[in-house]
Amino acid sequence: MPDVPDVPPHDEHNAALVANVHPPDWKNPEPAPRYNLVVIGAGTAGLVTAAGASLLGAKVALVERHLLGGDCLNTGCVPSKSIIRSARSFADVRDAHRFGVRVPEGTDVDFGAVMERMRRIRSRISAHDSARRFKEEFGVDIFLGGARFAGPETVEVEGTPLRFKRAVIATGARPVEPPIDGLREAGYLTNETVFSLTERPGRLLVVGGGPLGCELAQAFRRLGSEVTLVEMAPQLLIREDPDAARILTEALARDGVSVKLNTVVGKVVLSGAEKLVHLEGAGDEKVVPVDEILLSAGRAPNVEGLNLEAVGVRYDTKGGVVVNDHLQTTNGRIYAAGDVCMAYRFTHAADAAARIVIQNSLFLGRKRLSGLTIPWCTYTDPEIARVGLNEEEARQRGVPVETFVRLLADVDRAITDGDEEGFVKIHVKRGSDTILGATIVARHAGEMISQVTLAMVGKVGLKTLSNVIHPYPTQAEAIRQAADAYQRGRLTPRLKRFLSRWLTWRR
Repeated sequence: MPDVPDVPPHDEHNAALVANVHPPDWKNPEPAPRYNLVVIGAGTAGLVTAAGASLLGAKVALVERHLLGGDCLNTGCVPSKSIIRSARSFADVRDAHRFGVRVPEGTDVDFGAVMERMRRIRSRISAHDSARRFKEEFGVDIFLGGARFAGPETVEVEGTPLRFKRAVIATGARPVEPPIDGLREAGYLTNETVFSLTERPGRLLVVGGGPLGCELAQAFRRLGSEVTLVEMAPQLLIREDPDAARILTEALARDGVSVKLNTVVGKVVLSGAEKLVHLEGAGDEKVVPVDEILLSAGRAPNVEGLNLEAVGVRYDTKGGVVVNDHLQTTNGRIYAAGDVCMAYRFTHAADAAARIVIQNSLFLGRKRLSGLTIPWCTYTDPEIARVGLNEEEARQRGVPVETFVRLLADVDRAITDGDEEGFVKIHVKRGSDTILGATIVARHAGEMISQVTLAMVGKVGLKTLSNVIHPYPTQAEAIRQAADAYQRGRLTPRLKRFLSRWLTWRR
């Protein structure tokens, strides 16, 4: 039995978390003679695969060396969204004067209470991923410990062999440490450690302007830290629409985040309790003293120690396990899902991939990863949600598109809410109403994007979305209004003349 993971701070909430997702008193079961499926890794992909396969009648073993729930529960979605909610609450109080509400001077954030709330929420949600639930409710054999392939049909866990007919690699990914002089000596935070903080960093430098970096930069600034966000590219969120990235950059600046684009960290020098960060950009060098450094500069797949070579599974340390469109590895009996093998490193993508693996590994299915329509969202304020292609990707693929835009500044509910900054942008294949993609920038863009995603999955065109009736007033009306713009574009001068003559005759 491996050591129980240490999850600081050692309070009642983290004790409850560990009791659920890596029980100190857990005893691995006696293995079955053979499993239909052995799943390595109990993050989202592993949990969904194990539960789904077991409910369909398969005999399943699930192996986890650290904490069930993986990044999403322990160091990702759940804790980050919890503190983002607290940060947004303070921002609403701070800006309440815009709505005629007087707030007493001196209103402040209790950082310790914010983090305690996060830990309380995380421990509560951990019951959903608990070892005992998966054993008792789903009938999965849970093995805690490190796993490695020991033969063509055997996974070994802490010296115990598990024989399988099929196996699934779902070991996830971890944050990478960029090659910055002095960084390791100075010390740094990642998503795996930042949620253990109990005291607010006075000055925080965030390296990387991707989704996590932007979310936590804004949250920590709103919670009272001085924050500098460094991104080597010319825009934040380099995969997103430039207009969306510009709105976010301006929003972060208004919150007080110092955003440094086209900038890299040259080196870090530890000076007493301070970390002197040397920033290089546009030919200039600037030294920024900070108390903590948060890395958000990429992730590496967890492929080490699995003995993949012994079973003919190809991989590389950057891209992860090599899979085909059916999520099958180079060993036909072994599949992979989630961050260890996929470009889309989202919880919901891992969930969807797990469902493909269940069908393809157990029931001779031919479900394809490329057949999925996967939306995503960056949970800043405003949120930035996206599905399908954007204009630049369509151009690169040689796909002609037409784009229809509705600014939130022209949407009644957004005006009444004071959330006028943002837009709905929908792309269709030129000459048709086939939706190829969309970007939404709004406070609740993550909730709104699903309507467009549903249309794409159901092959419903933009013309049909113009007929969808929304309650008035809602911000989601902007989707219908963008569709109305498509309908107006179909009114050619010739058609307008015909309609005018028809109506004149009808009078």
